[in-house]
Amino acid sequence: MNLLLDTHILLWSQLEPDKLGTNARALLDDTDTGIWLSPISCWETLLLADKGRIILSPSPEEWLRHALSTIALKQAPLNNEVAIRSRSIALPHQDPADRFLIATALVYDLTLMTADDRILNSQACKLIAAA
Repeated sequence: MNLLLDTHILLWSQLEPDKLGTNARALLDDTDTGIWLSPISCWETLLLADKGRIILSPSPEEWLRHALSTIALKQAPLNNEVAIRSRSIALPHQDPADRFLIATALVYDLTLMTADDRILNSQACKLIAAA
């Protein structure tokens, strides 16, 4: 299985792994699982730190670089097709990060791991509930 991590799943896996459900932890620990990350999650992580919603040290950038180096991740590049698909997704909200992550999952045929009920209820792409 190939999983695209929602931003909070990346953060939980590093900062609060107990927030992840048993199935989510097992999938993340399974060496047969391909773990993918969008640059949008890096951007969103830094925004959360800038807004004071999360504290990352020694600095948000250094924390993020370290976290990315410790996880066997594949990068799901942001490209034109992802941008185009992001506008045609039926969601009850306009959150650009959610739209880009769902579009990334669709374009790269990945399963989005999330605990966001708004995304889970949308069924906009292949999904796995993380909580």
